[in-house]
Amino acid sequence: MFLGRTLSLYFSFRFLRSILGLFLLAAVLIFLFDVLELVRRGADREGFSVLRVAAISLLRVPLLLEQVFPFAVLFGSIAAFVSLSRALELVVTRAAGVSVWQFTLPALLVGLVLGTFSVTVYNPGAVWLQQKSEEVSAGIFGSGDSMLMQTTDDIWVRQDGLDGESVLLAKKLLDGGATLLDVTIFAFDKAGLFQERVEAREARLGNRIWYLQDATVYTTEADPQRYENYEVSTFLTATEVRESIGSPESISFWKLPRFIELAQNAGLPAYRYALQYQTLLARPLLLVAMILIAAAVSLKVSRFGGLGKMIVGGILAGFVLYVLTELAKDFGGAGIVPPVVAAWAPGLFGVLMGLTILLHQEDG
Repeated sequence: MFLGRTLSLYFSFRFLRSILGLFLLAAVLIFLFDVLELVRRGADREGFSVLRVAAISLLRVPLLLEQVFPFAVLFGSIAAFVSLSRALELVVTRAAGVSVWQFTLPALLVGLVLGTFSVTVYNPGAVWLQQKSEEVSAGIFGSGDSMLMQTTDDIWVRQDGLDGESVLLAKKLLDGGATLLDVTIFAFDKAGLFQERVEAREARLGNRIWYLQDATVYTTEADPQRYENYEVSTFLTATEVRESIGSPESISFWKLPRFIELAQNAGLPAYRYALQYQTLLARPLLLVAMILIAAAVSLKVSRFGGLGKMIVGGILAGFVLYVLTELAKDFGGAGIVPPVVAAWAPGLFGVLMGLTILLHQEDG
C-alpha cells in the first residue's frame, strides 16, 4: 500500500513543524546568550545600548544557526516520530500495510527541501545579515575597535603592484579588509629578488596603494629607516583582501567558486574554501542521514517502549556524526583529505548507518 497525497502532506507537515520548532528554540537560546556576551564585552563603550546590541545579535544569529541545522533535523525528526507513535498514528498506518520506508519518505523529502533551501537561500541571506551586523557594530563601537570585525589569527596575503610582488603579514583585519594592524611586508622587485622588509603599526588601503603608519624599512644595503608614513603599491581591493583571507563560513554559497579561484590566483591554499563549498553541497544528504538515524532510534518506541534509551541513542548518533564531521573538516581544511571526500563522507556514513539499522530492525 502506498501513502496517499493527503497522508503524505500530513506527515510532511508534522515533520516540518517539529524541525522548525526545534530550530526556532535554538535560535532564541543562541540569541539570548549572544546578547549577554555582547553586553558583557561592550557595556563600557560609548554609545552602548541594549537595543542596539540586540539588533547586532539578531543579525548575527542566522549565520551562527547554520551549525544547528543538522541537529535540529535530527531531534525534530525524533520528536515527530515519537509524537506520531504515541498518538498511535504510526501504529494504524503500519497496520494498514504501509512499510517504514513509505511513511519515512515524506520526512526524507522534507529533509531534502530544507537542505536545498538552507544552501541556496538561507546561507546567502545569513551571510548578508552578518555583513550588516558588522556595519552596525562599526557604527556603534568605532571602526578601529570593532570587536566583531577583526580577526585574531595571523593573516598572509601575496599581492602584486607597480613595484613588483610582495608578501604581507598582519595580525588583525579591520574594516572589511581596508585596514590591517601590526603589518610586515616582504617586498620583491620585478625580477623576483628581495628588496626590503617593511614593518608598520597600521596599513590602510587606498586606490592601489597601502598607506603605512609608523613604518620601519629594512634593506640589505643600509641601516633601518623609520618613516611616519610609507607607501607600498598593490593591485588588491578591500574586497579582494577580505575574500582572500576571510573565513569560509562568512562567504555566500553562490560566491564561493569565485573565491576559490581568487585564492588560487593569489597563491593561497584553497582547501578551506573548497571544503566549505562541498560541505554546503552535501548538506541535503546530511539532513537525510539525520532523518534516517532518527527513524532508526525512535521507531522501536511505538512497540517496545524505552524512551530514555531512544533519547540516549539519538544523542550518541548525533555526537558520532558531529565528531566525524569535525575530523573530516580538519583533514579537508589541511589538505590531507580531498575536500570532496571530507565534505561528503559524514553524510554518506550517516545514510548507510541509518539504512543498516532500519533494515536490521524491519527486515531482520
